[in-house]
Amino acid sequence: MKKMSRVQVWAAQTRANFLLLAVFLVVIGLAFAAFYDSTAFNWFHAILIMAGAISAHISVNLFNEYSDFQTKIDFNTDRTPFSGGSGMLPSGHTKPKQVSIAAWLTLLFAAAIGVYFTIVSHYSIIIIALIGAIAITLYTPLLSKLLLGEIFAGLALGSLVIIGAYIAMNGQPGMSLNQVLPLEVVLVSISPGILTALLLLLNEFPDAKADKAGGRRHLVIVLGKKNAAKFYAANMLLTFGIIALLPIFGITSYWLYLALLPFPVALKASLTAIKHYDDFEGLLPAMGMNVMVVLGTDFLIATAVIIQLF
Repeated sequence: MKKMSRVQVWAAQTRANFLLLAVFLVVIGLAFAAFYDSTAFNWFHAILIMAGAISAHISVNLFNEYSDFQTKIDFNTDRTPFSGGSGMLPSGHTKPKQVSIAAWLTLLFAAAIGVYFTIVSHYSIIIIALIGAIAITLYTPLLSKLLLGEIFAGLALGSLVIIGAYIAMNGQPGMSLNQVLPLEVVLVSISPGILTALLLLLNEFPDAKADKAGGRRHLVIVLGKKNAAKFYAANMLLTFGIIALLPIFGITSYWLYLALLPFPVALKASLTAIKHYDDFEGLLPAMGMNVMVVLGTDFLIATAVIIQLF
């Protein structure tokens, strides 16, 4: 077995290569905050928001790694670069107690930042923080068994990151929710939320058998792989349909059309998933393309908003 440094071990354990998702989502929220009120932009607050979102993302990854080890799911999955866990716990590179402590510490750090912004910005931050905490701590023991895993992932690691970042930056105590949160921010955040849910959904295909044995009950298990692949494709079309329609209805700028650039890749990923839904090797390219679509679309939405600042 190749020896790994502690940095390499914990980078793998926290799934550091996927943390760009949180970064891009926060940037979308911060860009909207600057667009609506550039004079109130606070860089210290921006750094805190980014740290909180990344810490929350690390926490959910660690809780999932710990839970999958405890339920033996980790020992039965066909591990890929995109799914099946990091393998650090089964290989003995880390210990369950270490991972559990790290999961709680990163959650508490993110929660402390949430409490701070509840005090200095707006009460609604605590609601967003609570939804995030529920998603982080209850995904494996509860949500993934009640067909709620994908929904909470889309909210807590998708739409609500954008909305929360915006409110934390521009909210003030005493504001009504209508005052603090523009409709544009809410509607633009829908597509990134769906994409996060679809990222989880497609990554569940190779693990469906192991997940079922471990007590999970997610969409791939309930719908079956064939129907789940069609569901994935339909929601991918919905995601880009929303992006296409928002500028037409005057909700946001036509710069948002930059986020349509990944659509051909999304279409190819969808067709590949439908064709190879039960073929492990054939599905891998779709999983890779799915990651590219999610990160690329979020990045381009952020770019579209930033362009409007100049």
